[in-house]
Amino acid sequence: MAEKDKPWLFRTYAGHSTAEKSNALYRSNLAKGQTGLSVAFDLPTQTGYDSDHVLSRGEVGKVGVPVCHLGDMRALFEQIPLEQMNTSMTINATAPWLLSLYIAVAEEQGADVGKLQGTVQNDLIKEYLSRGTYICPPKPSLAMITDVAAYTRQHLPKWNPMNVCSYHLQEAGATPEQELAYALATAIAVLDDLKGKVPPESFPEMVGRISFFVNAGIRFVTEMCKMRAFTELWDEITRDRYGIEDPKYRRFRYGVQVNSLGLTEQQPENNVYRILLEMLAVTLSKNARARAVQLPAWNEALGLPRPWDQQWSLRMQQIVAYETDLLEYGDLFDGNLAVAAKVAELKEGARAELKLLDEMGGAIASIDYMKSRLVESNAARLNRIEANETVVVGVNRWQQGEPSPLVSGDGGIMVVDPAVEEDQVARLRAWREARDEAAVAAALAALRLAAQKGENIMPSSIAAAKAGVTTGEWAGVMRAVHGEYRGPTGVSASPSNRTEGLEPIREAVDAVSARLGRRLKFVVGKPGLDGHSNGAEQIAFRARDCGMDITYEGIRLTPEQIVARAQEEDAHVVGLSILSGSHLPLIEELMGRMREAGLGGVPVIVGGIIPDEDARRLLSMGVARVYTPKDFQLNTIMMDIVALVEPGAAAA
Repeated sequence: MAEKDKPWLFRTYAGHSTAEKSNALYRSNLAKGQTGLSVAFDLPTQTGYDSDHVLSRGEVGKVGVPVCHLGDMRALFEQIPLEQMNTSMTINATAPWLLSLYIAVAEEQGADVGKLQGTVQNDLIKEYLSRGTYICPPKPSLAMITDVAAYTRQHLPKWNPMNVCSYHLQEAGATPEQELAYALATAIAVLDDLKGKVPPESFPEMVGRISFFVNAGIRFVTEMCKMRAFTELWDEITRDRYGIEDPKYRRFRYGVQVNSLGLTEQQPENNVYRILLEMLAVTLSKNARARAVQLPAWNEALGLPRPWDQQWSLRMQQIVAYETDLLEYGDLFDGNLAVAAKVAELKEGARAELKLLDEMGGAIASIDYMKSRLVESNAARLNRIEANETVVVGVNRWQQGEPSPLVSGDGGIMVVDPAVEEDQVARLRAWREARDEAAVAAALAALRLAAQKGENIMPSSIAAAKAGVTTGEWAGVMRAVHGEYRGPTGVSASPSNRTEGLEPIREAVDAVSARLGRRLKFVVGKPGLDGHSNGAEQIAFRARDCGMDITYEGIRLTPEQIVARAQEEDAHVVGLSILSGSHLPLIEELMGRMREAGLGGVPVIVGGIIPDEDARRLLSMGVARVYTPKDFQLNTIMMDIVALVEPGAAAA
C-alpha cells in the first residue's frame, strides 16, 4: 500500500483574558493533540495601544491576549519551548514589534533563534480593505512588512515573514475572483518592494517563504476550485514576473481558517456541518491542500467560544485526517472536466482583475478602488439572502425548529471577566515603574532614528523589547514618524441610483424628512477598536440608498468623538456597530455623554454580536433598538429608523 500523506498542521486560534490564562489554554491544547500554536492578540495589541489607553477601554483581553511588553510575552510562552514550536501570530500593524518580543523571549529561553519556526501575518493591505487594525499609511507600512522579511532572511531562516491574508477579503464580501486577485496583488506589491532589500541570489528563497492565509466558504466545490486556481496562478506569477526557476519556490503554501461570515446565530448547531464542509474544500484536493488548518467553533456567532467548543473543532480535523482514507490517495480531481472548467473560469476572472490593478499602479495605489468594490459585493451578497435567492438554512428557510440544548446553562459561550482589564492595567503600571527609564528612553530614541532614516526597524525594535518598551510606546514612535491613517470606508455619501425594492422605504424617508423639515440625518459610528466594519458599512450603504443623509467616517472612534459628531450634524438617529464584545462599557459611556450633551432624546440603535442578557442591559441604558446577526433584513431596520425619528415617536 502507498505511504499515507502527512496530515496538515492542526491549529486552534486562541488567546484571551491574560497571558497566564492563554498560556494554560495553549498547554492544554498541545496536550490534546494540536500541532501548532496560533496566537490571537486583543485589539489594543493589534492596533498599537497599551491596555490603559483611552481607546483600549472595554477591549482588553476580549478577542485575544493583551501583550504590552516583554513580561507579558514571557508569561504567554511560560514552559513552552519556542525552539520546538511552530507558532503563527495573527498580527499585522504591530508585527515587527510582536516578532521582536517573541525573539527576545526565545533568547531568554536559550533557544537558537535560527531554528525558530512560525509565521507573522504582517499583511497591512487587507487591514485597509476589511479588518481595520492598521496604524500607519500604506507606503511606510509596506516598508515595515519587507523589513521583517529582510531581517528573517538573515536571522530566522525557517520563519515565514508574511502571510498574505485573503481570509478577511471573503468576510468583507469578496467574490472568489476578487479574493484571488486582491491577495495576489498584495503579494506582488510586497515582492516588488522586497526585491530592493535582499541580494538577488537570495530572492528566489524569499519568494518561497511568502505564505498565504485563506478563507473557505460554504460553496465548497467553488472554494476547492479557487484553491487550485490560487496554486496555478501563483506558479505562473512567480515564474513569469519574477523568473523563479525552482518549482519548490513557486509552491503556493497556505494555511486556512474556514469561513466565520456564514456562521449563524439562528440554529447555531447547524454551524458544525458548515465548518466540516468548508474544511473539505481545503483538504480534498491533494495538489491544493492547506499546510495548516484552524477551524472556528460552532458558537462564534454567539460570542467567545469555550475550550470545549475549540476541542470539538479540533476533533473534526483529527477524524478527517486519521479515521478517513483521504490521505491515502493522490489528487482526486485531476482530469475532472467540471473542475478544470471552473478553475479556468476563476483564473480568467482573477487575471482580468489583476491586470486592472496593475494598470492602476498596483495594490497600494488601488486601495480605495478595492474597498469600494468589496462593499458593493457584500451588498449584493446580502441582497441575495434578503431576497431568498441564496438559501441560508435556519435564517431565511426552515426557521422553525427545536430549541438548541447546546446554548442552555451558561449560554453556550465564554464571558471574559471585566476584572481582567483592571488586573492587566495594574500589571502594566507595575512594569513601567520597575523598568530602567533611561534605557527605555535610549531605546525609543534609537528606534525613532532608524524609522526616520528608513533603516530596517527590526534590530532597534528587538533592543527596545529587551529594554522594557511597551506596545503603545513602540507604535507611538511609528505614529510620530509616519503619521496615522484613516482608511477608506467604501461608502460614498452621494445618493445611489439603486432603488429596486426600496421604493416604499424611500417614500417613507421622504415623508418623515418633510415632517422634520430637513433630510433625515443618520450618524453611524464604530466606537472602540473593533475594525470589523462590514455591518456598519452595509447599514450606511442601505440607508444612503433609502434616501437618508448619512455620516459614516469609519472605524476606531471614541464615544466622545461620536457624540460630538452627532451634535455637529444635528443627528436624528445614531447607529453604533461593535463586534468585539466591548458593547457594554462603550455604550454606557456614550449614552451618558449623549445625555450630558442634551441629546438624550436622539434615538440610539446598536448592532453586533450581543448576547440576550447584554441586549436587555443596553435597552435599560436607554438604547432604542438592538440588532444582532439574526436581524439580516436590512430593510426592516431601515423602516425601524423611520419610525423612531417620526415626530412624536419618542412619546409613543
